[in-house]
Amino acid sequence: MIQFGIDRLLADSALRRPLAGKRVALLAHPASVTRDLTHSLDALAALPDLHVSAAFGPQHGLRGDKQDNMVESSDFFDPVHDIPVFSLYGEVRRPTAPMMDRFDVLLVDLQDLGCRIYTFITTLRYVLEAAAHHKKAVWVLDRPNPAGRPVEGTLLQPGWESFVGAGPLPMRHGLTMGELARWFIATLKLDVECEVISMQGWDPHAGPGYGWPVGERSWVNPSPNAPNLSMARAYAGTVMLEGTTLSEGRGTTRPLELFGAPDIDARQVIAHMQAFAPRWVEGCRLRDCWFEPTFHKHAGKLCNGVQIHVEDPSHYDHAAFRPWRLQALAFKAIRHLNRDYLLWRDFPYEYEHDRLAIDLINGSEILREWVDDATARPGDLDALALADERAWCEARRPFLLYP
Repeated sequence: MIQFGIDRLLADSALRRPLAGKRVALLAHPASVTRDLTHSLDALAALPDLHVSAAFGPQHGLRGDKQDNMVESSDFFDPVHDIPVFSLYGEVRRPTAPMMDRFDVLLVDLQDLGCRIYTFITTLRYVLEAAAHHKKAVWVLDRPNPAGRPVEGTLLQPGWESFVGAGPLPMRHGLTMGELARWFIATLKLDVECEVISMQGWDPHAGPGYGWPVGERSWVNPSPNAPNLSMARAYAGTVMLEGTTLSEGRGTTRPLELFGAPDIDARQVIAHMQAFAPRWVEGCRLRDCWFEPTFHKHAGKLCNGVQIHVEDPSHYDHAAFRPWRLQALAFKAIRHLNRDYLLWRDFPYEYEHDRLAIDLINGSEILREWVDDATARPGDLDALALADERAWCEARRPFLLYP
């Protein structure tokens, strides 16, 4: 039976002993729950030997109340636990000195999706840096990477760091939050006391979940548009849709598992994808579909689109499925079918005004330039990505906690 970090900390008083007499804060979101689905804040506050003095919420808030992307949350006071709850996606992204003064040890209990752009990774980096500066301790209560161990995508290039790019990671990094903390501390050379309460019994290679313990743990949305394991598997590709004019399914019941627009022919897109780079569509099933978003891009308009199916064991191959390449291929197909298609969205993205969102998401201009180059072939992008993927697999090896 798998035990997450929070469950081990709650069950073992010896693990908690170093926290005795210290003020403890918690960084959490809606998926920060125990095995019995008690929120971690409630479970920790109920312990007689622990003094919870504050809480923090990342993007979308501690309560997950902000449905849309890039919507700030406010600080508030929790009347149940009589503590302040600070937003790290509001007036500030990094904890301030007064916030840091409210605790001695920060517990980080965030469910990640295994993708570089998911901003909880950046928040982890920021709190580690703040803890190093203010001489505070950080404990990471580890949770599974639901996307598992596979690695995919080009590395974020120097100068492209942002709130959706915390460092030179590939799009699909294959690490847990605890492992990422170890990597951040080493690569940033942080002098910080950091403890990882590791999981017990996590096997990222075991099916049918290949990262998420299907049948053992309930899925709780870590953010409002992360409703299931299928989304988590596809996200390292479909997140790029945020930088395009195509709908990523926000405003539907299957966000970030499908894409489309009123003016594309999904069957033609799929056919071109299969003909141009057949290996890049392996491991999943693509189905043309119709949907009408109730909000966000193309709200109220009928869209023709493609849904990526990765839930049926008869057609899902965890090792073969490569969502980053798959989505890049979809962009390439749309560009081939209509050279003048207005694909790239030009708008401020995560407070960045001078760079295209698609480049910020990818951490370089490489993918966009490959899509827009009519002469570029699959092997051209593959060569760049494969070199980075091999380099990352070696670089991450010392930080793995679950061989």
